[in-house]
Amino acid sequence: MEADISTQAVGLASNTDFSLLSLFIRADIIVKTVIILLIVSSIYSWAIIIDKIKLFKRISQSTEEFETKFWNSKSAESFYNNLPANTQDPMTLVFKDAMQSLLKRKSKTDLHDRITTMLETGIEKQISKISKGYTFLATVGSTAPFIGLFGTVWGIMNSFQSIAISRNTSLAIVAPGIAEALFATALGLLAAIPAVIAYNKFNNDTILYSKKLENFSKRFLTII
Repeated sequence: MEADISTQAVGLASNTDFSLLSLFIRADIIVKTVIILLIVSSIYSWAIIIDKIKLFKRISQSTEEFETKFWNSKSAESFYNNLPANTQDPMTLVFKDAMQSLLKRKSKTDLHDRITTMLETGIEKQISKISKGYTFLATVGSTAPFIGLFGTVWGIMNSFQSIAISRNTSLAIVAPGIAEALFATALGLLAAIPAVIAYNKFNNDTILYSKKLENFSKRFLTII
């Protein structure tokens, strides 16, 4: 009798498809919602990651070119007049905003304080642009494992319900539900790990770039 039950369990387990698509199809609406949410979050996180990689590569090159040309120029005003109108380099934009304020201001009273304020405002504006999307990465990195864990707990609860209904404790009964549950946990980790790594990397790069902008601003103030 025990041999017959074992044979049936093995046969049922062997006939069960454990592919990712099958696990998703067999899952209930709650687990499916968790899986879809994690997949969408992971895709959007990777879109932000790729965009930021391209952004830092671009501004690193453009900022280096700007600094080289600026410090080799004869005057700040002549250099400002020759700047392209459609530039996207953060340091160039900070410089342009400061020069516009400098050239429009007729009175020389409190000029240093005025330009300092413009430079600080410009840096804050550019850093805010660069940091766009960081909140989403941090949110995914901190919540995705728990969302996946919720799907896992829900799936295991379904497995225990299957045991209670069938009154059969064989592995073939609980294996599909447990597999679905663990699939949710895996997706949670898959979404969270790259998001956390990317957030820490980009946040550190942003801090370093902010210091570069501040150093340029200090040197620029000395020549006004």
